[in-house]
Amino acid sequence: IVEAEAEAEAEAEAEGAAPSARTIQRHLAAAGLPWKGSQIARALGRFEAESRNELWTGDALHGPLIDGRRVFLFCFIDDHSRLLAGYRWAAREDVLNASQALRAGIAARGLPKAIYVDNGSPFVSGQLLRACAVLGIRLIHSRPGRPEGRGKIERVFRTVREQLLVELEDRPPASLEDLNRIFQSWVEQVYHRRVHTETGQTPLERFLTPGPPTLPYELALAGAFRWSERRTVSKTGTVSMLGNTYEVDADLAGRQVDLVFDPLDLADVAVQIDGRHVGLAIALRIKRHVHPRAQPPTEPVVPTGIDYLGLIEKRHDQHLQQRIDYRNLPGPPADGAANDDEDDSKEMTG
Repeated sequence: IVEAEAEAEAEAEAEGAAPSARTIQRHLAAAGLPWKGSQIARALGRFEAESRNELWTGDALHGPLIDGRRVFLFCFIDDHSRLLAGYRWAAREDVLNASQALRAGIAARGLPKAIYVDNGSPFVSGQLLRACAVLGIRLIHSRPGRPEGRGKIERVFRTVREQLLVELEDRPPASLEDLNRIFQSWVEQVYHRRVHTETGQTPLERFLTPGPPTLPYELALAGAFRWSERRTVSKTGTVSMLGNTYEVDADLAGRQVDLVFDPLDLADVAVQIDGRHVGLAIALRIKRHVHPRAQPPTEPVVPTGIDYLGLIEKRHDQHLQQRIDYRNLPGPPADGAANDDEDDSKEMTG
């Protein structure tokens, strides 16, 4: 039968006839290609970035209720080391809190080359895209319905649920500040110091193997995470934004400018054209001081005591005062011996 089919195909080709659908299907199947538009089966394997800060994956976890409101964990994990580079519990699942988690991670761990996120509203905002563009970070979005490459952060979220959130069920934190402090203590004292089953190293050890990362200047980081709105300058040299009126250089009348600002302080606005600073926007009338898509931080509440997590937090406070300060890292111990807790405590901040 196979020989007959081959002879028929050769004869058809000689006569210029098209092969049958069955013939096409057989050849595609032999080559491992799809038929009738089906997706190509892909062996995802165990992808891992070759070096730290090559790729971060970001996502949001729906957490417990605090004061009757759902809270959300924004988290960015370094694909190579499994280290939690940046994280933040927040009361709103929005771009402001996603950006603050990312900014904290960059300030402490350095600039990633690329960030892989889903298509949730916090991650598709033009404000986040602007921050990544200014910092030279490639922002990659997964395809809808194609969650490939998100397994590592999903496993981290499962660990958070099973090892941390379960401890909060009976005695929940008093506030977001309390939850963030507890979570930071757990991450730095437990998660980052526990050997990962796939890498054979602790996340912190694997991340620091090449040495301290280069950190961006704070001024550049602050500028990257400012928000931007495009407006056209009126003939009188003014622009309006969110009900506020600003005066700009009269020479800019009729031109489109970018108003760059801190979303929590609309009174301080800079003016740019094509990324070039061209002056300040002087506030003439301020009706709104905070961007409607931003929420000012809440006032701290005195925390409650928690057994297991309280012990972790106490240990964390004894060893750590700030986030990792790579600029002031001490040299390695002369004998290369253990006592990792003491060494790591000098390398880490919250």
